[in-house]
Amino acid sequence: MKRLLLLSVLAFSLLGYAQSLPIYLDESKPMEARINDALSRMTLEEKVAMCHAQSKFSSRGVPSLGIPDNWMSDGPHGIRAEVKWDEWNQAGWTNDSCMAFPALTRLAASWNPEMSLLYGKSIGAEARYRNKNVLLGPGVNIYRTPLNGRNFEYLGEDPYLSSRMVIPYIQGVQSNGVAACVKHFALNNQEVDRHEVNVTVSDRALYEIYLPAFKAAVTEGHAWAIMGSYNKYKNQWCCQNQYTLQDILRKEWNFDGVVVSDWGGVNNTMEAATRGLDMEFGTWTNGLTEGYSNAYDNYFLANSFLNLLRTNKLNEDIVNQKVRNILRLCFRTTMNSHRPFGEFASKAHGDAARKIAEDGIVLLQNRGDVLPFNPDKVKKVAVIGENAIRMMTVGGGSSSLKVRYEISPLQGISQRLSGKAEVIYARGYKGELKGGQDGINTDAGLVENRSESELAAEAVKVAKEADAVIFIGGLNKNDHQDCEGVDRESYGLPYGQDALISQLAKVNKNLAVVIISGNAVAMPWVKEVPSIVESWYLGSEAGNAIAATLFGDVNPSGKLPFTFPVRLEDNCANFYGPEAYPGVNKEEKYAEDIFVGYRWNEIKKITPLFAFGHGLSYTKFKYGKLTADHSTMNSDGSITFSIDITNIGSRTGSEVVQLYISDLKCSLPRPVKELKAFDKVSLNPGETKTVHFTINKDALSFFDAAKHAWVAEPGMFKAHAAAASDDVRSSVEFQLK
Repeated sequence: MKRLLLLSVLAFSLLGYAQSLPIYLDESKPMEARINDALSRMTLEEKVAMCHAQSKFSSRGVPSLGIPDNWMSDGPHGIRAEVKWDEWNQAGWTNDSCMAFPALTRLAASWNPEMSLLYGKSIGAEARYRNKNVLLGPGVNIYRTPLNGRNFEYLGEDPYLSSRMVIPYIQGVQSNGVAACVKHFALNNQEVDRHEVNVTVSDRALYEIYLPAFKAAVTEGHAWAIMGSYNKYKNQWCCQNQYTLQDILRKEWNFDGVVVSDWGGVNNTMEAATRGLDMEFGTWTNGLTEGYSNAYDNYFLANSFLNLLRTNKLNEDIVNQKVRNILRLCFRTTMNSHRPFGEFASKAHGDAARKIAEDGIVLLQNRGDVLPFNPDKVKKVAVIGENAIRMMTVGGGSSSLKVRYEISPLQGISQRLSGKAEVIYARGYKGELKGGQDGINTDAGLVENRSESELAAEAVKVAKEADAVIFIGGLNKNDHQDCEGVDRESYGLPYGQDALISQLAKVNKNLAVVIISGNAVAMPWVKEVPSIVESWYLGSEAGNAIAATLFGDVNPSGKLPFTFPVRLEDNCANFYGPEAYPGVNKEEKYAEDIFVGYRWNEIKKITPLFAFGHGLSYTKFKYGKLTADHSTMNSDGSITFSIDITNIGSRTGSEVVQLYISDLKCSLPRPVKELKAFDKVSLNPGETKTVHFTINKDALSFFDAAKHAWVAEPGMFKAHAAAASDDVRSSVEFQLK
């Protein structure tokens, strides 16, 4: 009885305390009321202080009101190590080694929204544990050219695939009370001249190709933050752009989150103040250089912004709106008492990283069914290539990580074959030494004094004597490969790898070539090599995932999220010369318009090296006949397509069934077909499942720039069930009335 009385007294006391709280602290009150209450209690100086950084990765809260600082963290693939307050150098912590998840190209290659949700939940929990309330990612810029050094951070060439994959990532991150900051908005499709290039693109291409993933992130994923890009659009920098930040993001999409600048992406106080930016980070102003101490008061949205407000040259409503957006971020994250605590570099996250990695490895070619290698029959395995031992979690720019561990491909293969086969390693080639990034040295074990010819000769000798050869090469995170800030200088593989692969193919036909990259690469040896695997950057569990795939523990089920052209000139952006990429005199025209990726190949009838959506399996799938539940769709209705998929092989496997739509007659040029649905289905040997796709008028629409509206013209359409964009298995026509 006494216990009940005490509990009652405590309950009434807490109720009384809650009733006496300021509204902004009372989570039972509507968020907008809390925002307005907090705003009314702030000084002008406190408001401005929230709009710019106070350190490399933080911005000021409101100490007088108990509102915490905002803490940002790179990146989309893992939580970046702590840096010093005012420097890029690491702070020297011993407990900030994260779990590295696969790069986003690998996530897109899974074609599996469930993997995207697992990814978001896992990396969001790591950010939350480190008390970050904004994760600077994911990136959804469209893959326009294979030379873009930052493509590995993005979700491929197709706006529909990118849209479907980004939504669960955002939802997973934000379930941890951490804001996903979707980047880089917009048209940041190259690293060359990224701070200066002005992009000219048609409204139709903008809305059909380059904006859909951002729109899905905002309107369906409900992202709490967006990062502006460095480049210009309509001669306005995209971190201070009326068209993208105000007209589209705020007015058309009703975005209620916070707009964050890319680091150093702000260039003018008045424009930043009036064109939609909320928070400024990383600026180097008035001749100040990178790393200059206490530069923050000189930011464009700092003292100069405050002075314009004090002298009434800017209305206070402008800063109030920015602070409302920032407070909304705070109440969703740091001021949310229901946030979970998160976890960091745990076994569960290691398991998640491996599962995600395995689900998106792409088997590009497998003539003669060389793969999977039978671990019980091969007694001597040659592993050749520098990428078998090079760290891939370090370098590449802002996505560089300090990891708890990284299993190299050589380690993974050696562990998988332990006690079964002898593994012999030969380097074969050598890349340049970079010295690592952010204080992490990646050159250990890579110093090599032998010549290229000596390394190649050793590799050929080892390959001759082996039962199976695994070449592990591709790109790395050095400058002019897969790296922020610079683009690739050529489409081919670096360091003489092409010649070495051809030599290996001549001496041993039991050869698998494993490419580690975030970009397409030329393959002049494609007809000489029986098996090719695109393994991407796989994070901490890279070696284990690669070994499991090569030796059949995992049946590969990834599909390409972008096209591999035969030649660079076959690619849409490179076809038109420097005016289309990388631009002339800082001016760049997207001359290919809406015809990006497979759309370009099909309209120009160019055969790709490997098509968008391509990916093989260790089993075989039979497609049935595609049917529609009715032959006519009204403009306010929908139509459902169905097709049977059967596993006719001897292994359990997963197939990504892709649905493309063709508009058979249109008043404007349209792609031959466009991806409008997909489903990844797992099948046991002999099992059949029926896959259903339901689409509505939106899937048939194009953007009419003259009307500034989406239009679906009545007429005949054709739906295609495909295993890849160049591998249509069954089609059916239908009509839109």
